[in-house]
Amino acid sequence: MKKNKLTRSLLALAVAASAATAQAEIMLYDKEGTTFSADGLLNAFYTYQDQGDTNVSRVRMGFLPNYIGFNVTKQQGDLKLGGRSSFWVTINDVNNDDSNGDSETDSAIDVRQFYATVDGDFGQVLFGKDFGLYARSNIFNDELLLGVGFAPQSTSRTTFGNITTGYPYANPNAQITYRTPKTNGFQLAVGMLDPSYTSSLSTYSEEPRLEAELTYGTDFDGVSFNAWLSGASGEATTGSSSVDAQGVAYGAQVGVGGFKLTASGFDQQGIPTTFTSDVLAAETDSDGYLVQTSYTYQAVRGVLSYGNVDAGGSTSELTGGALFYSVNDNLKLVAEYSVYEPEGGTDMDTIALGAVLTW
Repeated sequence: MKKNKLTRSLLALAVAASAATAQAEIMLYDKEGTTFSADGLLNAFYTYQDQGDTNVSRVRMGFLPNYIGFNVTKQQGDLKLGGRSSFWVTINDVNNDDSNGDSETDSAIDVRQFYATVDGDFGQVLFGKDFGLYARSNIFNDELLLGVGFAPQSTSRTTFGNITTGYPYANPNAQITYRTPKTNGFQLAVGMLDPSYTSSLSTYSEEPRLEAELTYGTDFDGVSFNAWLSGASGEATTGSSSVDAQGVAYGAQVGVGGFKLTASGFDQQGIPTTFTSDVLAAETDSDGYLVQTSYTYQAVRGVLSYGNVDAGGSTSELTGGALFYSVNDNLKLVAEYSVYEPEGGTDMDTIALGAVLTW
């Protein structure tokens, strides 16, 4: 059940996709202070995997799913009102058998963002559903975001990228978040999020989940520098027992010319290495890091990546490399090779060849 939940919930990262690919949205309406635009991403990969005695060929989505997003803004006096909704689908639905053994041909629509924003001189207030603040920049700055990463052979939706092998997943959650204006490159976001609970309330939280993220970015003498620090605090009660959860995530990225170096990490207690919004049944410690370097020359970008996560004394790591070729501003071709090494398990080698279209 947990594996199915993970594969379903990894249909996400729209903001990350937009930031990483810098695609231009399509303006559908722009009149009298009101705009309405659309953006999206489509991708597919051929993967060949060798894990012990099993060799598997697949045609599947990569780490980012296929999605379409809609954005609206309206200027009302000194306030700029906005909103975003994004909808995600899988391309691997036909061969995904349901509980009756029947092959499904309908793609489930997964709504990952549905929020409103109010911007002014005071900063921004966001309310609705969006990605969490804790560890979000660890993912958004992943150089393999448009690739495959860790790819369990049987997943019917997205692959996992570096989730559980470099960082936990800042999954979308109901929230009310305030962001300060950017001042000298700094920006602080503080949010109150829906805490971990079960539908029957056998597990619940007496207090909201609190998350925050401080980011900094600057450019000087041809050198770009970005850094981030985020934290989370929450708890969950089941019966007479209560588990406290807290974590810190951090990272930095330096770019000089065509070279870029990215390093990030996290250290947490009571939070899974999968979903950051959840609380474990015990205050288990986990930590991990991701180190990447890339070089871009004209239309080609090469990436080397290594991630390692220790979850309660059990480690998993992913070593990979990829080449991205930009045919134009909207179309990229991708070739990737990675080795997944779980402690006490069988190593898995993955070759992935694919294409990513953005607008």
